[in-house]
Amino acid sequence: MTDSHAILLDPFDRARLQQCRHYAPHDVLGHHLVETANGPRAVFRTVQCGASGVSVVVGDNTLPMHNIGDDIFELLTDSTERYESYSYEVTWGEHTARIDDPYASLPTVGELDLHLIGEGRHERLWEALGARELTDHEGNPTGVAFSVWAPHAAGVAVIADFNGWNPRQHPMRCLGSTGIWELYIPGVGAGSHYKFSITTGDGNRLDKADPMARLAEQAPATASIVVGADTYQWNDAQWIEHRASQDFRHEPMSIYEVHLGSWRKGLSYKDMATELVSYVKDKGYTHVELMGVSEHPFEPSWGYQVTSYYAPNNRFGTPDDFRALIDAFHAESIGVIMDWVPGHFPRDEWALARFDGQACYEHPDPRRGDQPDWGTHVFDFGRNEVKNFLVANALYWCREFHIDGLRVDAVASMLYLDYSRKEGEWLPNIYGGRENLDAVSFLQEMNATVQRDVPGVLTIAEESTSWPGVTKPTHENGLGFSLKWNMGWMHDTLEYIQRDPIHRSHHHGEITFSMVYAYSENYVLPISHDEVVHGKGTLWSRMPASSSWDRAAMVRGLLAYMWSHPGKKLLFQGQEFGQVQEWNEGRGVDWGDQDGWEGEYHRGISALSTTLNELYTSLPALGNNDHDPDGFSWIAADDSHNNVLSYLRRSVDGTQLVACVVNFSGSTHSNYRIGLPFEGTWREVLNTDDGQYEGADRATGDLLASGPGAHGFATSAVLEIPAHSARFFLLEP
Repeated sequence: MTDSHAILLDPFDRARLQQCRHYAPHDVLGHHLVETANGPRAVFRTVQCGASGVSVVVGDNTLPMHNIGDDIFELLTDSTERYESYSYEVTWGEHTARIDDPYASLPTVGELDLHLIGEGRHERLWEALGARELTDHEGNPTGVAFSVWAPHAAGVAVIADFNGWNPRQHPMRCLGSTGIWELYIPGVGAGSHYKFSITTGDGNRLDKADPMARLAEQAPATASIVVGADTYQWNDAQWIEHRASQDFRHEPMSIYEVHLGSWRKGLSYKDMATELVSYVKDKGYTHVELMGVSEHPFEPSWGYQVTSYYAPNNRFGTPDDFRALIDAFHAESIGVIMDWVPGHFPRDEWALARFDGQACYEHPDPRRGDQPDWGTHVFDFGRNEVKNFLVANALYWCREFHIDGLRVDAVASMLYLDYSRKEGEWLPNIYGGRENLDAVSFLQEMNATVQRDVPGVLTIAEESTSWPGVTKPTHENGLGFSLKWNMGWMHDTLEYIQRDPIHRSHHHGEITFSMVYAYSENYVLPISHDEVVHGKGTLWSRMPASSSWDRAAMVRGLLAYMWSHPGKKLLFQGQEFGQVQEWNEGRGVDWGDQDGWEGEYHRGISALSTTLNELYTSLPALGNNDHDPDGFSWIAADDSHNNVLSYLRRSVDGTQLVACVVNFSGSTHSNYRIGLPFEGTWREVLNTDDGQYEGADRATGDLLASGPGAHGFATSAVLEIPAHSARFFLLEP
């Protein structure tokens, strides 16, 4: 119904508003001066869905508006003034509210923002896009600025709990040819649930979560949530300053990998700030790596199918709760690494996939834009806005949450155009090759930008191929990562350790080959979640032994070998005490293995893992020379008959030497002679067979190097090395 009124709204504008296809609603809604037969006059126009009446409030005057249909209200005044301040009084049945006009505001995204986004260089993208609560000069919230990139959309609107999820209530304006849509809505604030309703070029409606949302509803709900202005008070200035001054290559780094939802079931970020932080500190790890930090609706994806790249996982608390967890780690001098997934994203229709009706974040050609292994989409790394979205996201976690490292997932899937694709299913690069040149450029830009902008933050590649220069600087044409997971070491070591000891002598090269390439990159030695799931078994169950005692001894020997091998260390939750069952995200860590099972030797493995971290961080020979060939030399690499490895670890300054002897056989070797470079006392600092680790407590004691040389060294010593054990000896000054 309409009342008697000469309608001023152009029918074309009315149709576009009704169909949610208006790219410039600010031109027709709000307050304007229009030409009439009697000269310029002030007109007010607003959309108020479901309202029974609307009035304009100007100063002390309340002026009823005319309902011209389609929930549009209009008023032509006799005034020639342009009013700086006014509001609407809106009535729905018996309820009346005073509302400020969203269409009275200038754009909240500036020209410089638009230019930088178009160039793909906006390094604080989260301050220009998404939902941002604005405040007055006294810091009081005034409303929320919404903005979103949707370059193919015919119309975009904010739908939310404050407007009945009706797309006709708050249409957004398109800012030129940038593809960015914007609207400031006064009077709404933190906690509001919202989405963007997108009208595609062919007239379909898509309701999408905000790609830049800082908080998302818990699954199965899919709305984004407005987060208030950041007021968290950090207490880690000393840590941040120290981090920036460190050379990671010469610092010990032992990483405890954690799946937050299954470390201890039911814990919140606040709980973990006490329990998890205390545990990691007590175990002596220098860093923790968190799986699944970014919001993901499908829990069995473990966080590797991300739908909200700027939102921390809402299952465990608020963004500030997550900040407090990181702050608590930093208070104990523990660095925090998070898994970051820029390679692919899921096809959920309410998220990034076909965001505005066409390929937007993904590459438009399915030969590049689809990932067949995981049923996901691949980002279009060559598009400026997409590359900006990802590079800024890396910076966002480091700046806004003080993250100390990004472990980049599935890098190989990004680097190769034919990754998991058959002949004819992939599109070559411009030179006819299989390398994804756009992905290479993106990774180089991301690494260089993060390392320049946030000093001391590490970037770590999970890269499973022999791609050259993964940790080589970008100015030398490398990818620029700080570290790379050593998947070759992991694969060969686990293959070797699963063999029956009587057969290991025929596969000795599997356990020694890693030193051929150990310094080709800056490596992390990973025994990650991927190695203890999906039928692969745990470290405990992989051990080829019938007795628990032998299994435990084998696990202890393997961990000692790992902690003395060049490279940073990473161990997944539960493996530090030899968990029996495979990991399952729906079940917590089996703490009963360690705490409640008598005779299963898990407490001994746990005690050993603590000792290994203590030695690794306190002995420079073990911890500060991982990436220099001078830090390692073989004593004997070729004793395949006895399944024994012996080698020296040397500190950066050359003043500290540790001799390591590892027996991978099922037999104790008595009177075993090793060559040593110096005479004197070599003090035993570790014996994995020691009684404190629930071993047999044999063959403890120091070595006295003297007498004849061996293995090319001037002197030697004789020792006993128990089955499935390792012994470390520190040269006394």
